[in-house]
Amino acid sequence: MNMLGAVFRELIGLFVDDGALALEIVAVIVLAAISATLIPDVPLAAGAILLFGCLGVLLANVGCSRASELPFGGRLWRRRWWAGIL
Repeated sequence: MNMLGAVFRELIGLFVDDGALALEIVAVIVLAAISATLIPDVPLAAGAILLFGCLGVLLANVGCSRASELPFGGRLWRRRWWAGIL
């Protein structure tokens, strides 16, 4: 029974590895659904919200996870990034 539970947890972990990412995607889906309900004549609006919302959430999540893997939590990288622009 323990082995079955471990397999089930691993299977669920494949889909819900990052809880914040899952919640943000659900929020984008809800926003797109509200948009589709309020503006039924413009279905492309809901599609655009889904496309750009999910891409934005994904890029933000990747950026945050990348910054947390850098030394000093990404603070040193940000300081150098600003120095390169100025």
